[in-house]
Amino acid sequence: MKKGVIIKSTGNLYLVRSDDEPPVLCKIKGKFRLEEFQATNPVAVGDKVAYEVENKENTGIITKIFDRKNYIIRKSTNLSKQTQILAANIDQLLLLVTIDYPVTTTVFIDRFLATAEAYNIPVILVFNKIDIYHDKLSIEMTNLIEIYSKIGYKTVKISAKENENLDEIKNLLIDKTSLISGHSGVGKSTLINRLEPALNLKTAEISSAHNTGKHITTFAEMHKFSFGGYVIDTPGIRGFGLANIEKDELYHFFREIFALSSQCQYYNCTHIHEPGCAIKDAVNKEIIAHSRYHSYTSIFLNKDEKYR
Repeated sequence: MKKGVIIKSTGNLYLVRSDDEPPVLCKIKGKFRLEEFQATNPVAVGDKVAYEVENKENTGIITKIFDRKNYIIRKSTNLSKQTQILAANIDQLLLLVTIDYPVTTTVFIDRFLATAEAYNIPVILVFNKIDIYHDKLSIEMTNLIEIYSKIGYKTVKISAKENENLDEIKNLLIDKTSLISGHSGVGKSTLINRLEPALNLKTAEISSAHNTGKHITTFAEMHKFSFGGYVIDTPGIRGFGLANIEKDELYHFFREIFALSSQCQYYNCTHIHEPGCAIKDAVNKEIIAHSRYHSYTSIFLNKDEKYR
């Protein structure tokens, strides 16, 4: 039996890297059942596994998944009850945000952040394409940065295309396993290529007709940085559905709402319709951003079915 790490997931095949041998293409032995939830992919990039090489063609069978220190999941589709594991055993998440080309909505950002809070994974918000923002878009970016910085999230402004502020990103990535995520077209592969040119990941232009990105990264994959650390590149995510978070605990994962929740008149306040709600009062006084409260209520009331 050998031990390794999943570095690429391609449907029912997994590329496993061990320290002393070339990567081995493996299949899963039987059906793995996860007690916590039903997942479309029981094994994910970043998982530490045991495997056996089965023949001279250097293919193998995964026989065991070791306990994860964490993982990040989302609903696999709008209607499905199953979940998709994006990655496992990660130190931090980098969510690439673009104000336009394509638009990253605050609801999408807040869904992502709530899930990361639930699984206790640090998130860095990386605002990309600053070279093309002028006037209104620049003001909008500044306002978003203020909202998220105020509640304790680290934010970085970059232009992957023009190599602006990439040294700061590199310093954040050194000797860590990081997941980079975001919509298609926000520049994930471009950023990784700038940081590690030898990888030469495929990139594509934004669709001029729909102002959206094209799916170039089709499978999650882990890459090694020459300067230390690993990065997991994921396929572009169009929507982000929350999984395994109950309504009555949702407010725990909005930092500023949780911080003030003890001041509400009722201990079981939903922060939607009750009198004496400290959260609604804070929104009216602009202590809590309207966009954050909108995200909270849209998730709680299940109105935002497209997970944008």
